[in-house]
Amino acid sequence: MNVIETDLPGVVIVEPRVFGDARGFFLETWHQERFAKHPLLPDTFVQDNHSRSARGVLRGLHVQMRHPQGKLVRVAHGSVFDVAADIDPNSRTFGQWVGVELSDTNHHQLYIPPGYAHGFCVLSETADFEYKCTDFYHPDDERGIAWNDEQLAIDWPVEHPILSKRDVANPTLKEFLKP
Repeated sequence: MNVIETDLPGVVIVEPRVFGDARGFFLETWHQERFAKHPLLPDTFVQDNHSRSARGVLRGLHVQMRHPQGKLVRVAHGSVFDVAADIDPNSRTFGQWVGVELSDTNHHQLYIPPGYAHGFCVLSETADFEYKCTDFYHPDDERGIAWNDEQLAIDWPVEHPILSKRDVANPTLKEFLKP
């Protein structure tokens, strides 16, 4: 397993070791002992999630406030552009974001620590997106930030994404941070 630090503190790309041959491949998507040995990775998750989305779907940007979740995200089928955004006004990297392509061919994973906003858009015909969480999902605690917020200026690879009604109504980062 190779762990690559990004420009955002704690946000890392995980490249698992892939064993492949003419029959296909094998990889470990999570290994508690190996994760426990790396200071930037958690060794405990409490919930696994799986979503399927069509090309052009954009989910996010989402964050839980009272029960922040760290997320280890991956794509089992297809490809997505995955984004972590620093929304902590006290952080030295406030307003910055990291975006990576995750796919069933590169097998990369992204670990996003608690407190970052997260979102992704689907690049392939469909994508099966899987993620492990460090805290449970609390629907009453989830909030969102507009995917096209000018302050964040995320360079999404889609101009007219397919959004949920909730994500269409997400506030800007400035509105989000108002008390």
